[in-house]
Amino acid sequence: MTTQQIPVVVLAGFLGAGKTTLLNHLLRSARGTRIGVMVNDFGDIGIDAMTVAGQVGSTVSLGNGCLCCAVDASELDEYLEVLTRPESRLDVIVIEASGLAEPQELVRMVLASENERIVYGGLVEVVDAAEFGAIRQRHPGTDRHLAVADLVVVNKADRVSADELRSVRETVAGLAGRAAVIEASHGRVDPELLFDRVVPDGEIEGQMSIEDVLYGSGDAAEHAHASYETVSLTASTPLHPRRLMAFLDSRPEGLYRIKGFIDLGAADPANRYTVHAVGRFLRFYPEPWSAGEERLTQLVLIGSGIDAAGLRKELAACELSGPQDVPDESGMWGLLRYVPQTEEEPEETLF
Repeated sequence: MTTQQIPVVVLAGFLGAGKTTLLNHLLRSARGTRIGVMVNDFGDIGIDAMTVAGQVGSTVSLGNGCLCCAVDASELDEYLEVLTRPESRLDVIVIEASGLAEPQELVRMVLASENERIVYGGLVEVVDAAEFGAIRQRHPGTDRHLAVADLVVVNKADRVSADELRSVRETVAGLAGRAAVIEASHGRVDPELLFDRVVPDGEIEGQMSIEDVLYGSGDAAEHAHASYETVSLTASTPLHPRRLMAFLDSRPEGLYRIKGFIDLGAADPANRYTVHAVGRFLRFYPEPWSAGEERLTQLVLIGSGIDAAGLRKELAACELSGPQDVPDESGMWGLLRYVPQTEEEPEETLF
């Protein structure tokens, strides 16, 4: 079976946008999820009063199963190797970029990494709703950064009027293209948007944790969930690989993550395909069906402003329609481009 890879999320945004606040929120909300943090910034991670500024080359336990290290960009691959050691048992790694960094370069470094234990988890760009216009004037690179983001968090939504927020969001959405755009206050985004949260043993999924009590849920949590939708799709009929790729290639703006399993029927009867997509990044991982396992396609789609009914209709159109609907020999070629090889070519994994 396929070894579970650790998603690496790049968190970017100009100085003061709220990256560290968002990161601290993720760490407080970790519960059973073990997070590795790589900080390439002159900022503080306010967990257990640990200040990482200036501690380049250090790795510190945050005491809740999470690890943090401060690194130069040139050390990225070295510390990915440290954080992905099996004994660390991390579930996700978040790289907080410097406020003046080129996030696309960090993304390229992650994609070019030869570490087989990681998988790209997306570029999250944080925007200050209150200062967005001024920041665009001071930093012309803002538009370029938004154009390559997979998810944009319009932060500090509580500091502007409803009309101002709507205007900022519309401008950001226009610059960000196919990226999902959500609003947040105090960096409070649902961790499920970025990674699969691990539910600790003995905890019922969805129940309030001590972190919810200490740091608040209520309106903040409801606001976070209101910013995005989760759609679950199931098909008992195998999918046509060519139509499946057309579905993935044309997926709508705002669809941020796709995860799950795919049954391709006679196109590959021996294997089911785990799919991992974030933004424009796509991977398939074939693995043998278990004996007696029901052969289904099961997908979860996460995004902002997505049309659940429309997505279900599009997935249904990918199903094989009968005995005459048989993929030809070249039907798998498009899909197999996104199955990791021994030597990867990162640029071909974006679509």
